[in-house]
Amino acid sequence: MYNLFLISLVFLVYFIVTLGLYVFQRNLLYHPMENNYSGDELTVKIEKVKITTEDNIDLLAWYHVKDNKKYKTILYLHGNAGSLENRIHKINHFNDMNINFLLLSWRGFNGNAGKPTEKGLYQDARSAVDWLINHGISEEKIIIYGESLGTGVATEIAQNKNFAGIILESPFTSMIAAGKSKYPIFPIKLLLKDKYESDKKLKNIISPILVMHGEADKIVPFWMGEKIFKLANEPKYSYFSKYDDHMMDFNNELINSLKLFIKSLN
Repeated sequence: MYNLFLISLVFLVYFIVTLGLYVFQRNLLYHPMENNYSGDELTVKIEKVKITTEDNIDLLAWYHVKDNKKYKTILYLHGNAGSLENRIHKINHFNDMNINFLLLSWRGFNGNAGKPTEKGLYQDARSAVDWLINHGISEEKIIIYGESLGTGVATEIAQNKNFAGIILESPFTSMIAAGKSKYPIFPIKLLLKDKYESDKKLKNIISPILVMHGEADKIVPFWMGEKIFKLANEPKYSYFSKYDDHMMDFNNELINSLKLFIKSLN
């Protein structure tokens, strides 16, 4: 009788936790209020612009232009946490490159209306592409840069398009696989609403790809970056760092890899 009670209790706890994972999964996945801003000073000139999505949500974005006709433009799709300010240390380095950029903030982030979902983020990114095209920048002059969660969005919108290039920083194969690595005893595939199945989409990407990942990544296992690179079509390039964690160090080696990749697209 005691053993039966224990077994019933374990199943009850398991059920409650599973139910909690399902109900609160988007709170676990998206962290718009998290702030790791280290106080970096913005050294590149930006214009704050508004991008309106198909479902009428206004998104904040930072726009920097050197020369739209001469240089390509990076559309930067950030990860699942923090604000645009958390990326200042990265975009400051873009000032040293012959590049324009549009740094987009997702719905629900940076004071934007709406709540983040897989479908919603796809809409946000496509709206940003449309905004660039409407401002005279052709698809062939756009580089899609995905960071962490943003890599899942980047692979979605890059399918069957003629973008100049795709950059994936700390990519995951799918949110299903990432979830299983964190919660192996739960039926993640059945529970998950936002699946971001990048590994199934790479075959549809014809643009050159640069995959960057750190072996010391404690959030997205390094093997996922390796698999993404393996699945990618040629031409493809990699920057794999032995000591980088999930938020990669924008050191001389990484910056040089970015510069060489961008130069190869000319």
